[in-house]
Amino acid sequence: MTDAVRQLWGAPVEEALRARPGLRLADLDARATPGFTGSKADGRAAMAATGVRLADLQERLYAHGRTGGTRSVLLVLQGPDTAGKGGVVREVLGMVDPQGVALRAFGVPTPAEREQHFLQRVRAALPPAGRIGVFDRSHHEDVLVPRVEGLVPPDVLERRYDEIVRFEEEVVAAGTTVVKVLLWVSADEQHARLRTRLTQPEKHWKYDPSDVDARLRRGAYEEAYEAVLERTSTDVAPWYVVPADRRWFARLAVTALLHRALDDLGLGWPAPTYDVAAELARLDASR
Repeated sequence: MTDAVRQLWGAPVEEALRARPGLRLADLDARATPGFTGSKADGRAAMAATGVRLADLQERLYAHGRTGGTRSVLLVLQGPDTAGKGGVVREVLGMVDPQGVALRAFGVPTPAEREQHFLQRVRAALPPAGRIGVFDRSHHEDVLVPRVEGLVPPDVLERRYDEIVRFEEEVVAAGTTVVKVLLWVSADEQHARLRTRLTQPEKHWKYDPSDVDARLRRGAYEEAYEAVLERTSTDVAPWYVVPADRRWFARLAVTALLHRALDDLGLGWPAPTYDVAAELARLDASR
């Protein structure tokens, strides 16, 4: 992050966006830009500038993974329908080399997956060393939807919160930095975005009637998300809550969080395992 970009953040991004105990999502201003003092134009410029550095850091991570390194990064994206998860994946991860990215979108479990422990399909999708993994929805769906829909008994739900915490602690201990982001869109903005999907034929494919069903239970989902934040935000794998009514800010915020995670790895370029001078001589002799 350049000095000019850093000055536009009145507070470090991880401090401005970290989920605080007792947060009520109904009280969150989804048009706010916590920590960022610039305009929309400033935000776009800051994202582009940060993206250049992000690409460099991602290449270093990938290079280490190719040469025996063990580190990786996992970006978890959660949020209600229309919150912009797909746009974040496209715009933020589009700034780095795609061969260093492992994307997994988690939908409704298949019948076979329902027979497994709920974390089994998640473990199989964890990023290998050197990669940035992206979960479009994640294992947290297995406490969100069951809580609202009453799909599992309360004691099973309670155990899942604890299992998620232990699972994420294991993932971090194994060398993966976990960045968990809840993109939060207001009810009014969600209505506008869903209406766009219904009134523009090229967006009909993005609409699902279940989107309105979930919207009608928004209050219950707010409580479920708040429980996830309260029960699974830890020092090793904290949650960040990003107001998402302004798409430009949501994408900038995720870019900044991902940049911070990669920068904190402190990776330089891996040292060669061969004699550079000798290889240069061999190469020149091959002309």
